[in-house]
Amino acid sequence: MAGKTHDFLMVSKSILPEAILKTAQVKELLVKGDVETINDAVERVGLSRSAYYKYKDGVFPFYEASRERIITISLILENKAGVLSHVLNFIASVKGNVLTINQGIPLQGVANVSISIETAGMADTPENLLAGLGEIDGVRKIEVIGQT
Repeated sequence: MAGKTHDFLMVSKSILPEAILKTAQVKELLVKGDVETINDAVERVGLSRSAYYKYKDGVFPFYEASRERIITISLILENKAGVLSHVLNFIASVKGNVLTINQGIPLQGVANVSISIETAGMADTPENLLAGLGEIDGVRKIEVIGQT
């Protein structure tokens, strides 16, 4: 496939066919070292080897796709003192590098904030970053709006 470019889509796991989801599980088992061979991994998840080889080069987790990239997230934050500070401190705690912050004027008790984060030096995956941000009191919604 030399010389070809790849177009990527961000798709919810809930709409993917079972074979693609199982391919991702196989790859995760192999990366974590939970199994020794591809054969062991496909048997464990109940996937044929041919299906694994068909999809393996096109399936990878979000965090793998966004490593060493810039992700831009949109957050809806409650208009309470310290919420944005907690968000930024959490990003810093996982060694995410904040490149830009844009915050709208709070309306009806909430503010829309977009943050661009360089993920190259992060100590954790972007997936875990998003999960952690979602647990912060005052964060109502998080959405990935772009990545480069």
